[in-house]
Amino acid sequence: EQKKYPNSTGDFTRVLQSIQLACKVVGTCVRRAGIGGFYGLQGTVNTTMDEQKKLDVIADETWVNALRSSFSTCVLVTEEQENIVSIEEEFNGKYVVTFDPLDGSSNIDCLVSIGSIFGIFEKKSPGPGTIQDALQKGDNLVAAGYCLYSSAVMLVVTTGHGVNGFTYDTTYGEFVLTDYQMTVPKKGSYYSCNEGNSFWWDPAMRAYVERKKTPNEAGKTYSARYIGSMVADVHRTLRYGGIFMYPSDCKQTKGKFPGASGKLRLLYEGGPMAFILEQAGGKALCDCLNVTRVLDILPTGIHERCPIYLGSADDVDEMTAIYQEMRPEVEKWRSEKFTA
Repeated sequence: EQKKYPNSTGDFTRVLQSIQLACKVVGTCVRRAGIGGFYGLQGTVNTTMDEQKKLDVIADETWVNALRSSFSTCVLVTEEQENIVSIEEEFNGKYVVTFDPLDGSSNIDCLVSIGSIFGIFEKKSPGPGTIQDALQKGDNLVAAGYCLYSSAVMLVVTTGHGVNGFTYDTTYGEFVLTDYQMTVPKKGSYYSCNEGNSFWWDPAMRAYVERKKTPNEAGKTYSARYIGSMVADVHRTLRYGGIFMYPSDCKQTKGKFPGASGKLRLLYEGGPMAFILEQAGGKALCDCLNVTRVLDILPTGIHERCPIYLGSADDVDEMTAIYQEMRPEVEKWRSEKFTA
C-alpha cells in the first residue's frame, strides 16, 4: 500500500507495524494469562475509576513502549493513564495515537472475548505535541481499528478507504489479510445493549428495545446479544448487522449522574469504532434526538464520554425515527432527570 504514495516517508507504516507488534504481545499474554498468573486485580483504578486488572497494566505498558519505539508518534492517549503520554524528543514523530489497550477487561478471568481499540490522528500544531493535538474530531482520524482476542486473533483496520480484517497466523507470526473490504449488512436482526440499565433509560430507548422484542407482521423478533466487551459486540455487529447501543442514563451516584454522557470514551472507544462502522457502510450516532454523528463531536477532555448507537444503517435510522416521534417525551425526561 505504501508504494501507492511515492512521497510517503514510512512514518505511518511504522505506526501500524508497532500496533501490530503490541497486538501480538497482548494476544500472547491473554492466551497465557492463567499459566502466567496474570488474572486478578492489580489493586489500582484507572482514570475512569474502573478497577485495573493485571492484564490492563501489562497491555498499557506494551502499547506505550511499542508506539514510542516507532519513532513516529508524539502524543499517546490511553484509558489507563490520566494525562497524555508525551514522547521524548529523540523518539518524536508526527502522529497522535489514542487507544484502549484492553477493552472488556472485566471479562478476562472468565475467558470471554476481549480486545484493543485505537485511533490515529496527525499532529496539527507546530513544535512538540500537546494535549490539543489529541483533542480532534473523529472526522480527522487518518486510521482506526481494533484487535479481537478470541478463538482467533483478528486485527480490523481502516485508513479511510474501506475496512479490512487480518487474522493472526501463529505458524508464521504474522497478520494475514483474510477479510477484504468488510461491509456491515444494511439491516440486521440483533440488538446489543446492557438491558440491566433499562430502568434508567429515556422513554425512546426503552420503546425501541421493546419494539425489537415484539413480533413484527411476519411474527419475527430481533435477538438480543450482549457480551460486555465493546470489541466483541461491535465485531459481531459488523459481521452480522444489527445495532449496538450504550445510551446515556439517569442512574444517580452520590448526587451525580455519571451516565448522563454515556459510558464509552470518545477518543479511544466511540470515535474509532464510529469511523470503522461508517467506512463499512453503517452509521454511528451519539445523539439520536438531534441526529449527531459521533465523528462530529469535538472533545474537550481526553477521557470525555459519549453515548453510542452504531450498526446497520437501517437499524440506526429506525432508532432515530423513534426519537423523533417521541421528542416531547424525551425532552421532558431529560429536563426532569438532569436539571438540578
